[in-house]
Amino acid sequence: MDLFEYQARDLFAEYGVPVLPGAVASTPEQARAAAEEIGCPVVIKAQVKTGGRGKAGGVQLADDPADAEAKARAILGMDIKGHTVHRVLVAKASDIAEEYYFSYLLDRSNRTFLAMASVQGGVEIEQVAVESPDALARIPIDARTGVDEAKAREIVAAARFPAAVAEQVVDVAQKLWTAFTGADATLVEVNPLVQDPAGTIIALDGKVTLDGNADFRHPEHAELDDTDAVDPLEREAVAKGLNYVKLDGEVGIIGNGAGLVMSTLDVVAYAGEEYAGVKPANFLDIGGGASAQVMADGLGIILGDPAVKSVFVNVFGGITACDEVANGIVQALHILGDKAVKPLVVRLDGNNVEEGRRILNESAHDLVEQLDTMDGAARRAAELASQA
Repeated sequence: MDLFEYQARDLFAEYGVPVLPGAVASTPEQARAAAEEIGCPVVIKAQVKTGGRGKAGGVQLADDPADAEAKARAILGMDIKGHTVHRVLVAKASDIAEEYYFSYLLDRSNRTFLAMASVQGGVEIEQVAVESPDALARIPIDARTGVDEAKAREIVAAARFPAAVAEQVVDVAQKLWTAFTGADATLVEVNPLVQDPAGTIIALDGKVTLDGNADFRHPEHAELDDTDAVDPLEREAVAKGLNYVKLDGEVGIIGNGAGLVMSTLDVVAYAGEEYAGVKPANFLDIGGGASAQVMADGLGIILGDPAVKSVFVNVFGGITACDEVANGIVQALHILGDKAVKPLVVRLDGNNVEEGRRILNESAHDLVEQLDTMDGAARRAAELASQA
């Protein structure tokens, strides 16, 4: 789960990381009240889980409470890269003398944790890595020992933080690690970590990603989930126990097994290059037990996406045989009735495939078309989507 900036700020404050006073507001009037309490000037910052807020006008300085109310009114409801702004963070404004970068993350490729730090903060860290690779320190962290004072000093020295702020950054590094492990996060990032004109280190902006696998240890994390930011189709899929992720294409995808579904996405994307750039519309893994109801739930969600023009059902029979899948498709179309109006391209292979194909042939449903190969079925689904 990715946290909003205000949630990351609250987490930092809980673990003693220095942050500026701030409050979240969902109405212009609340923003005005927050500005009055905090004291102006303040910064009004759109709370969306995407970058580019500043360029889109989602971060604005307010000189007084009335200005804060006006700026919040302009930002609330704004669309930033497809994300609607429902809340703003009203934070105390601060002059900035220097901008730094600091993060901890899970390094999956090396099966360890990693600290990344740079004295070139305030810009995308990818830009620093490309333009000034020597300015980005990467220090592996042993999960057994974590970040004690010695390790924190090693990170600070490797990133070449100025001596005037080194002790403060050492302290912040340890507290951020405590927050990282205490919240079971996979990413804790501060960008920028700033030095104000008085020489004080402040975490001015933060990103935090929590590990969903650790939710059983953190029932309080459920309160951090923002249902307004979740796509309605994804929310419906979660309620029905389906592994679904909405994408921005036109071909709905249903498969059994994450590996097969991922391969199907690639094949459809490749085939779509021949047909006006048609792309996959979703990831949907129905798992090993493709009952009629599971299939109906999956088809119902996909067909509920107005962007979908065709559906590709790609199943390799294993634990669930192809005849069971075929029966599921037939019964699902019966359950959906008039809601099923878009063409389905079905490719079955594996356990009991001949019986599965026979069942679909005998059903003679107008929407169903069978193909024997994955490539051929992907091309046909892309073609049908482009024609629609």
